[in-house]
Amino acid sequence: MSELEDTYKHKGLRKQLVLEIAKKGITDKSILNAINKIPRHFFFDKIFDTHAYEDKAFPIDAGQTISQPFTVAFQTQLLKVKPGDKILEIGTGSGYQASVLVELGAQVYTIEYQKKLYQKTIRFLPKLGYQPHMYQGDGSKGMPRFAPYDGIIVTAGAPSVPEELIQQLKIGGRLVIPVGNNDIQSMVLVQKVDENKIKKKQFNNFSFVPLLGDRGWST
Repeated sequence: MSELEDTYKHKGLRKQLVLEIAKKGITDKSILNAINKIPRHFFFDKIFDTHAYEDKAFPIDAGQTISQPFTVAFQTQLLKVKPGDKILEIGTGSGYQASVLVELGAQVYTIEYQKKLYQKTIRFLPKLGYQPHMYQGDGSKGMPRFAPYDGIIVTAGAPSVPEELIQQLKIGGRLVIPVGNNDIQSMVLVQKVDENKIKKKQFNNFSFVPLLGDRGWST
């Protein structure tokens, strides 16, 4: 655990990052507090830890990225997470987004397509005290066995909104998913009003790695 050191310098950089994303429009104090608490540099190889508190995405294993902190906060804010909510995350990646959701008191189910990344993250997150329910496989159709969910968050760009994900939401539940081509996506918020009615809202200009799987882009 000696490599997991959170210094005063790291804490200071984290405070600056929180101020930066608050200026960009993140108003939910619980999300800002979670980002201030979680040592993002623990999710980076030590030689790159100076990049951890820049508001940008960064490459990790298996051709994936750890999302930009503002994007993590923005998606989370759209979800409106309450303590005890059951949240499905599609695309565990480094585990940073899942850690934010756990900090907010959510019951988190998270699935990762890339086996190498899953094996790394399932060993790593408990060292930080975060233990979401972690699975490996194709999350593009959700995880029906634990449905319904209060919220579903997709952390990779999809060609369209998978119908299965809407079906797995509770009434009143929220789905946040980037939709577009391989270069640029709109962040789509889907609210399930009742079994046959949804409301959609979208926010432009996001960029994610592609969602892989049956309802994503082919490998």
